[in-house]
Amino acid sequence: MTTADTATPQTLSAARRITGVALASASGVAVAVQSRINGELGVRLDDGFAAAVVSFGIGLLVLLVLVPATPGGRRGLVATRKALRTGTLRPWQCLGGMCGAFLVATQGLTIGTLGVAVFTVAVVAGQTGSSLAVDRAGIGPTGRQPVTRQRLAGAVLTVLAVGLAVGDRLGDPGALALALLPLLAGVGIAWQQAVNGRVRAAADSALTATLVNFAVGTVTLLVAFAIDIAVRGWPGGHLPTEPWFYLGGPIGIVFIAIAAAIVRFTGVLLLGLATIAGQIVGAVLLDLVLPTAASHPGVNTLLGAALTMVAVLIAALAPPARR
Repeated sequence: MTTADTATPQTLSAARRITGVALASASGVAVAVQSRINGELGVRLDDGFAAAVVSFGIGLLVLLVLVPATPGGRRGLVATRKALRTGTLRPWQCLGGMCGAFLVATQGLTIGTLGVAVFTVAVVAGQTGSSLAVDRAGIGPTGRQPVTRQRLAGAVLTVLAVGLAVGDRLGDPGALALALLPLLAGVGIAWQQAVNGRVRAAADSALTATLVNFAVGTVTLLVAFAIDIAVRGWPGGHLPTEPWFYLGGPIGIVFIAIAAAIVRFTGVLLLGLATIAGQIVGAVLLDLVLPTAASHPGVNTLLGAALTMVAVLIAALAPPARR
């Protein structure tokens, strides 16, 4: 009899949660990189919506090739259509891409002014509170998750940590007003992760769920971009020639696929906290190694990043809540 055969369900559950936390943290670092890329692309194009369309559009093109080319992807498309037809998957549960589109648009619209760190604290503030509400309402595939003291403490500590990390920037009224956009985007992230998890469960394919997310998001952004052109005219910038400017979409594919795959093991709150930890670490490293005019990393930033990791551990090591 092997060790795997003798493992208890509780041990397997804990191992899956820890693995999920590690994957989510790594994807959070990737999101910080994506934020920098899309922010710089928005500056080059002189239009945040144009940058978002480029990012989401490239991701959609990759998925349109990848999903039909894989057996799991093809089965997932068939299963998704069947779930929608039978009502086990509701149409509104396929709209998570709208929130992802809004997040990517805010990257292009605000990071050039706010910097990655301040952008991240605004997203965190919205995402943390929203994750608690989404878990409590049972929107995600794990069902209702009571707000225990340990989970609440992890969420509150996360907000305090990121506030410490970028506290020297929050005194700027202009930055605070602009930060409302990523704040609202953070609120939408938790709902996006929950409903994408539902799509993954119905399709039994994280890639298929990611394709649905990108298809909905791209359509949303094209509509927003058309309105933007009608109001402001065609963007004054130009497409950059450096290849790394076009990696935002593929990075988004990895992030969305990981989130859709592991949310059933972690719940929305823990997934969000682990992602936040990765985002904070990634944002700090980017602002230290590749600073911009909006980057001001200091001791408080480093302390805040460390405190964020502690907050995630508090929530991750909490015993599963009774439903």
